[in-house]
Amino acid sequence: MIVLRSDAEIEEIKEAGRIVAATLKKLKKSAKAGITTAELDRIAEEEILAQGGKPAFKNYKGFPANICASINEVVVHGIPSSRKLADGDIISIDVGVKYKDHYADAAITVPIGKISEEAKKLLDVTEEALSNGIEEAVPGNRLTDISHSIQKHVEANGFSVVRAFVGHGIGTKIHEEPEIPNYGSPHRGPRLEAGMVLAIEPMVNAGTFDVEVMEDGWTVVTRDGRLSAHFEHTIAVTKDGPEILTVA
Repeated sequence: MIVLRSDAEIEEIKEAGRIVAATLKKLKKSAKAGITTAELDRIAEEEILAQGGKPAFKNYKGFPANICASINEVVVHGIPSSRKLADGDIISIDVGVKYKDHYADAAITVPIGKISEEAKKLLDVTEEALSNGIEEAVPGNRLTDISHSIQKHVEANGFSVVRAFVGHGIGTKIHEEPEIPNYGSPHRGPRLEAGMVLAIEPMVNAGTFDVEVMEDGWTVVTRDGRLSAHFEHTIAVTKDGPEILTVA
């Protein structure tokens, strides 16, 4: 069942989203060559708690950290560790926050120092695909209008959309209905209505869309070892169009 949120509920999600955005802003500034992903995780926890939120990912289904930190060929769910970022890396950072009774979720991919032209294009295209998907989140459209818009832009630029992981509804749980694939034919699925709150999150690979999960049970990597990027916002469908809730 897809829940339609009240204005008061959306305001609470927006406050969670503000904390997410502030945390990502701090992490983006901190993500330099030489810092470990464990240190980024510590910074995130301190920021979330200082802002009055709770890290949503810590212990979620056993996940051992506050953020997901996914470097280069890691698509999603990278576990922070003693690994240091190096010049030329890209790192996808996913942050979820609970504020009072509601959740928000967002992700960015950050370049470390000078990155390759392919990596730069991958980041640009993935972020543009997210924007295109958000634009389709208007009352009267179908869910897969979001999906198709993302896939069309990604594939037009020579990249591929991950199939195995998708976006989702969000509210009183971090993952709710509906699932939001980043690929598919348009004009299918539930009709979008004001009050829906969605986490739209294209995951885009430089090569094939095939992925595999590592032995830790969490870390998802591209099967061909090529780069992956991930951008995400939590948005509300309103009568006036989509409203991004994960902004500072």
